Amino acid sequence: MDIIIIIHISKNMKYSFYPNRNTMFWINKRLFDVVISLFLLPLLIIISIFLLSLNPFYNIGKLIFIQERMGKNCEAFFAYKFRTMSPIDEITRRYDDPIEIDRITPLGRILRRSRIDELPQILNVLRGDMSLIGPRPDYYAHALEYLKNVEGYYDRHNIRPGITGLSQVTLGYVESLDLISKKVSIDNYYIKNVSYTSELKIIFNTILVIIRCIGK
Repeated sequence: MDIIIIIHISKNMKYSFYPNRNTMFWINKRLFDVVISLFLLPLLIIISIFLLSLNPFYNIGKLIFIQERMGKNCEAFFAYKFRTMSPIDEITRRYDDPIEIDRITPLGRILRRSRIDELPQILNVLRGDMSLIGPRPDYYAHALEYLKNVEGYYDRHNIRPGITGLSQVTLGYVESLDLISKKVSIDNYYIKNVSYTSELKIIFNTILVIIRCIGK
């Protein structure tokens, strides 16, 4: 059913606007993504080894959490994260339900606040699924519901999703449909006005979020 929906979306829906048409900007953005991700690979390896030694005590289960997300052109891809919640067989949380705080492990809470849990997504960046900066990709099953219920949600998928983005540093983690709508508005504003300056501002604000440990 999901595959049918993807085909329907790609063939019958058009974006209401398009991002910066400066080809050189997007080449430089992709080059920046690859260079920084390669630079961060040793850090990913070191942190992975460190977490493997802690997980048996504070975060029992697999090191990496893999989840289907909605990417560019509403296509599905598998995003990687350090696991921060106790494992379950099936995700039952609805698209408009609050996050299951009771499932977050002690170590997972630290990883989320520091945003270290997002670091494995540099592998998605190297694969071409994501960018370092862009709209955050949502869980695919929830994203299908947002497409039906949130105005402008389709438009935020005309560029690669990002590890961090304008809505991330502005709103943080959002749950309700009202906040999803705000997130979409901010993401679409970013796409319409993306520039070297906006990228630098988002990087700076992301560093502040990490330093302050205010991730959720």
